[in-house]
Amino acid sequence: MQTVILTGARREEILQLRWEDIDFKWNSITIRDKVDGLRVVPLTPYVTHLLTNLPRCNEWTFSSATAANGRLAEPRLAHNKACAIAGLELTIHGLRRSFASLCEWIEVPAGIAAQIQGHKPQGVREQNYIRRPLDLLRKWHIKIEEWILEQAGIEFTPIKAGLRAINNHLNTN
Repeated sequence: MQTVILTGARREEILQLRWEDIDFKWNSITIRDKVDGLRVVPLTPYVTHLLTNLPRCNEWTFSSATAANGRLAEPRLAHNKACAIAGLELTIHGLRRSFASLCEWIEVPAGIAAQIQGHKPQGVREQNYIRRPLDLLRKWHIKIEEWILEQAGIEFTPIKAGLRAINNHLNTN
C-alpha cells in the first residue's frame, strides 16, 4: 500500500491497475478515475522500483492467486495486520488523506496535489485556464516522494537514466 501514500490515489484506482497502464518508458501511470474516466500521473522513481519488483502473474499489477479474476480485491486484512503490529490506527483511505496533508508540509501548490490525486479543478482559473503538463506534475511528485521517503527513514537511490531491461512478458507458470 506504499503506492497509495506515494501517489495519493484511491484504493480502488490502485487495485485496478493493469500492467498496460504502467509506462516505464515515459514514466507515467494511467489511472482509471472514479470521476472522469482516465488520468495520467507521473511514475516516480521509488514507485517504479516497487512495481518492477512485483511478479507479473497476469494482466493485473496487483494480482492475487486466490481471486477468481486474478486481481487483488481486498488488501485491508494485510494492511490492518501490519498496522496492528506497528501500533498504528490508519485506514487505507487515511494513506490518501496523508498524501494531501504531507503535500502541505513541502508547500506543493494545491492545484498540483489535487490534479495528481484526481480531484476536480476548483474555481474558474483552475477549471478554464491552467493546463499542467506531465513533466510539471513529475517535478513536484518526485519532490513529494523524496520527502515522504526521507520522513519514513527509507533510503533509496534512484537508478540513473538510460536504457534498462524490463520484463514485459506475463509469467504463465
